[in-house]
Amino acid sequence: MTLDLHGRRTAPTLEAVAAEAGVSRSTVSRVVNGSTQVRPDVVIAVNAAIDRLNYIPNRAARSLANSQTMAIALVVPEDTTRFFGDPFFAEIVQGITQGLEDSDYVLNLQLASASSPSSKTIRYLLGGNVDGAIVVSHHSGDDFFTTLDATIPVVFGGRPYLPELHNNNFVDVDNAAGAEMGTRYLIDMGRKRIAAIDGPANMQAAIDRSEGWGRAMLAAGMAQDLRAQGDFTMASGASAMRSLLEADPDLDAVFAASDLMATGAISALRDRGRSVPGDVAVVGFDDSSAATNGEIGITTVHQPSRAMGVEMASMLLALLRGEDVERARVMPTRMVIRDSA
Repeated sequence: MTLDLHGRRTAPTLEAVAAEAGVSRSTVSRVVNGSTQVRPDVVIAVNAAIDRLNYIPNRAARSLANSQTMAIALVVPEDTTRFFGDPFFAEIVQGITQGLEDSDYVLNLQLASASSPSSKTIRYLLGGNVDGAIVVSHHSGDDFFTTLDATIPVVFGGRPYLPELHNNNFVDVDNAAGAEMGTRYLIDMGRKRIAAIDGPANMQAAIDRSEGWGRAMLAAGMAQDLRAQGDFTMASGASAMRSLLEADPDLDAVFAASDLMATGAISALRDRGRSVPGDVAVVGFDDSSAATNGEIGITTVHQPSRAMGVEMASMLLALLRGEDVERARVMPTRMVIRDSA
């Protein structure tokens, strides 16, 4: 920092760096913008002056020079209640922020309609306001996002809906294998009537988790008639659990496709006088904070949400650098055993 005529502290300028390094203002500008047309000894002198003065380059000026915005959009096709109420998103955002920490990029949040983005969102994403985008929680009907990579680099958090129709870059876990593992854990416990609380049918992760439950049940020769629909929220898990108890009061286990739905299911079971896990064992999916915040710790399938966020950011940064990247990054799941099963 330097002092102005009134004794106030001001940020060092490009001119101050030039004077400190003994070079012209234009030379400092070329160094700051990464020009290769400056002698190595001059680059060293300018960078040393920058360090001594704690000079911070003007992001807007650099962006204009490089035709870059230095901004990345995090697009979440969910309403605010779902976004701020589901701890999964907090973990993902923390991971993305961590992945961008050593870069010059800033993250802009765009909450979009779960059915289709608004014209304002489309104009923003296509109007040169961001250099790339990360799309998390993709639904059917969000076809615009799967074509966005024709304009800017895009990475999806989770496989896009109907992935066979698209060729997008994504980071995910094997949701089907994770759900199969969680259901098999209940089978190996000796449970005989195992229900499923599925996630929304317009999301690929929910479809895959439902498939995994079905695979485990089929392999064990068990009926697949006990299933109810949820939407990854606690309220929907409670409602689905009540419906399942009406259909079969003697069910003795449930696999819920998210920890929030598992939390709702446990609440409904206890309201009906069922003990967990004595009468009914419950397994969730995510290993989010929802699995440990209740009175009963939830046995769940762990997905590394924060690490997935880091990987999404790393993949997008590589695309922005023009590098070739592997289209799909699938991260491992594992069981976390607690009190509910």
